[in-house]
Amino acid sequence: MASTLLLPWVWLRQRFRRTAPAPRLIAIFISPGAGAPMQSPASVQAIAGKGLAGDRYSLGTGHWHPVESCEVTLISEHDLKRAQRRVPVAVEHGEHRRNLVVSGIRTRDLEGRRFRIGTADFEYWKPRPPCGYINQVTGENMARALGRNSGVCLRVLTGGTIRVGDPLLLELPGRE
Repeated sequence: MASTLLLPWVWLRQRFRRTAPAPRLIAIFISPGAGAPMQSPASVQAIAGKGLAGDRYSLGTGHWHPVESCEVTLISEHDLKRAQRRVPVAVEHGEHRRNLVVSGIRTRDLEGRRFRIGTADFEYWKPRPPCGYINQVTGENMARALGRNSGVCLRVLTGGTIRVGDPLLLELPGRE
C-alpha cells in the first residue's frame, strides 16, 4: 500500500527533474587575418593538424607567435557569461576572438579530453590566455573581462565538417 502512495511522487520527481542539456556547438567564428572582422559561418571544415578552413590560424595570417599559436580556440557560453559579469563587453558577434562557442559544458571540463563535434575529432591542448592584442582589435577591455576563463586551444585530430547545433561528444576517459 505504501509503495502505491509513493508512485505518484516518484513520477513527479522524475518528471520535473532538472537535467543538464547535452553539450552543443552554438557558434563558429573564423577570421581571414589578424584583426579582420570575425565571420560566423553555419558550418566549417576542420583540417587535421591545421585548424579551421578559412581561419587566420590555418592560413598563417593571424597575430600569433609560433610557440603560442593554436589550431582552434574554444570557449564555453558559461565563460562568456562570466566575462560579461566581470566587465560589460559585447561577445555575440565573436568579439572574444575564439573560434568555437559551446553550451552545456564548462571549458575546464574538457581538460585532458578528446571529443567529437560533427565529423571532426578534437583534443584539448592547453588554456588560451587572452593577449593584449585582443584589446586593440575589440577596442574594449576584453582581455580583462575574459581573464582566466578565456578559453582553450584545441588540436584537430581528424578533419571533418562541423555545424552550429552539432553535439559535443566526449570520448570516454582512458580510451585512445
